[in-house]
Amino acid sequence: MKIKSGVSYGDILNKPKKKDKKPIKPNIFFRTLMRVASMPDLMATKFKYTSIGMDKLGKHEPCLFLMNHSSFIDLKMASKILYPRPYNIVCTSDGFIGKDWLMRQLGCIPTKKFVSEINLIHDMLYAVKVHKSSILMYPEASYSFDGTATPLPESLGRCIKMLGIPVVVIKTYGAFTRDPLYNNLQRRKVDVGATVEYLLSPEDIAEKSPREINAILREQFAFDNFRWQQENGIKINEDFRADSLNRVLYKCPNCHEEGQTEGKGTMLTCTACGKQYELCEDGFMKATDGETEFSHIPDWYAWERECVKNEILRGEYKLDVDVDIFAMVDTDCIYDIGEGRLVHDRGGFVLTGCDGELEYKQKPLSSYSLYADYYWYKLGDMICVGDRSILYYCFPKNSGDVVAKTRLAAEEMYKIARAETRSKRKSENDNVTEN
Repeated sequence: MKIKSGVSYGDILNKPKKKDKKPIKPNIFFRTLMRVASMPDLMATKFKYTSIGMDKLGKHEPCLFLMNHSSFIDLKMASKILYPRPYNIVCTSDGFIGKDWLMRQLGCIPTKKFVSEINLIHDMLYAVKVHKSSILMYPEASYSFDGTATPLPESLGRCIKMLGIPVVVIKTYGAFTRDPLYNNLQRRKVDVGATVEYLLSPEDIAEKSPREINAILREQFAFDNFRWQQENGIKINEDFRADSLNRVLYKCPNCHEEGQTEGKGTMLTCTACGKQYELCEDGFMKATDGETEFSHIPDWYAWERECVKNEILRGEYKLDVDVDIFAMVDTDCIYDIGEGRLVHDRGGFVLTGCDGELEYKQKPLSSYSLYADYYWYKLGDMICVGDRSILYYCFPKNSGDVVAKTRLAAEEMYKIARAETRSKRKSENDNVTEN
């Protein structure tokens, strides 16, 4: 990651805007290079995949590949599965920092996570219509925190209708178990695999509504990696498997304190009440003494989500933390613009800083989820807010584990605000009808 310091906030706002670039046709040399570079990891994990209905897809027919997102090895698996078919890859814009030319040679199309961008649809259509290229897309946009699916964008069904090309779903297995996001890039000895299934033909897409397509995709992207581990008897015996698990399981179910859990070795300990839980080799949690409130990590995480939702409804939820702020306005570099304060409550996000120059506000309905990450480019745990013109990467300081809770809160706040908006519109329409 290329980072530049000593540039004022005003200077980066005044930088000349760069012209958007059209996606280029993926270069066969770089596709081959990526496949070769991926071989050691794929061989080490004994990667194999099965195809379902792929005989329906023409050899040179462009299609949309939708793949679940668990870790960086996902892209390596795709390089094996799709080769030599040309495909453009929708990926996060910060992945282009300092290597824009190379990423475009690989066929990458930049997009800002959880920011509405009509240009992305135009770029995908350009790749399909002009280059006759397929598209590889990770519709979840962010890695899973707890091993279950993250929300899909409601715009996905409309996007598929606009593209009008076959949809193929790639489901991976073992990628999360091998390298879960919370575990600081410490890899476990786990084999990986995938299924590649022809899901929707152009005729299927034409006859279905966007809502019907979204329902089909939600079903396809319903998974639980911890359940998969347990049902397949996968043993994780590495002695670091619970390191930093507190990032996900930040709330103690025994004393209900937050930010006091510590994941180290194979144990998760609440430093407030002293209760300990072991992350067993089979992926279950087990209390060392007394009741095991949640033996399944996704159940624990779902309970935390419900707690956050209730806080919001009671008007009690609030994040208020000091942060280090980095900003991105183009793909030249990330700018270190200093310190600030990030507040999140029922009104949305407010980011202030840079000696009073910066005040950015983001309403709950701006996005259905939140770009948040652990150990982002090895810099630290991160919360990202922003719009089409600028992204702010915020690194909380001395505040405990707030990233997961903030993402949960953003998702629940969006649902609540959307339901309220729909209810208000219905009420207004009913009043118009009565009058």
